Amino acid sequence: MKQNSNKILILFAFFAIYVIWGSTYMLNKIAVAEIPAFSLAAIRFLIAGTLILIIAKILKKPLSVSRKQFLNASIAGFLFLVYGNGVFVWALYYIDSSFAALLAATQPLFVLVLMRLIDGKKMQVKSIIGVVLGMLGMYLLVSQQGISAKKGSLFAIFLMFTCVLSWSYGSIFVSKASLPKNFFVSTGYQMIVAGVLLLIISLGLQETWSLPIKWSLQAQLSVVGLILFGGILAFTAFNFLLKNVSPEKVATSAYVNPVVAMILGWYVLDEQLSNQSIIASVVLLTGVYFITSRKRR
Repeated sequence: MKQNSNKILILFAFFAIYVIWGSTYMLNKIAVAEIPAFSLAAIRFLIAGTLILIIAKILKKPLSVSRKQFLNASIAGFLFLVYGNGVFVWALYYIDSSFAALLAATQPLFVLVLMRLIDGKKMQVKSIIGVVLGMLGMYLLVSQQGISAKKGSLFAIFLMFTCVLSWSYGSIFVSKASLPKNFFVSTGYQMIVAGVLLLIISLGLQETWSLPIKWSLQAQLSVVGLILFGGILAFTAFNFLLKNVSPEKVATSAYVNPVVAMILGWYVLDEQLSNQSIIASVVLLTGVYFITSRKRR
């Protein structure tokens, strides 16, 4: 019975990181148009982290952690949320949400290369094909004249790739690190630490803060969605999966996120995709397929 319930949780968690996370690109794009990126991330994760720890307390989950567990949670919070998310959202000032989702789809490629470097795992033929296709897809994506001509876009693309690298290393780190046993508690600490760091960054950059009542209804709803669904639900599901399935399987969210992001970007934000972007996305996602469908050793 416990095994069946665990399978159901895993399926639900995959739905959360596939579909819900796919929608966060659009929500971040809407919110960052009115709210400075680092203050947006600080608000999002401080509120979400606090709510998660309150829920954990209500559920009578032990909140006490060792020094090592807190340090590891802090490192994970930095890799995922401060750099991996905060800087990524800042780059959305210059890049469409659907394009950003395609860049994030390179995560399985980064995870594979990092596992090769860290664990010394040899690449199979499918992996090599996947890496080649992934690199070709990335080149087709970022070499478009219309994108490179936009002010600040090339630097934003570079930053987004470093964010994907940070997130990929974080996935491997969390799968091996000593963290609070309860994934809910672990998520809460990661978010609280990240929220504090993002707040410091926001104040250091002298970002302009404003009360939520001064935001548009669209921005308000986007922030609520980012906190409740993108934060509490999806990120908790993500941490749960990293402890129950391999990092490579978790990285398969890169298949679905761009599709969800592209549909929402087109339908809600009126974003346009060039023919080259569509071809690049097919090549890139084919590469991701080769990487994640190879035989496990």
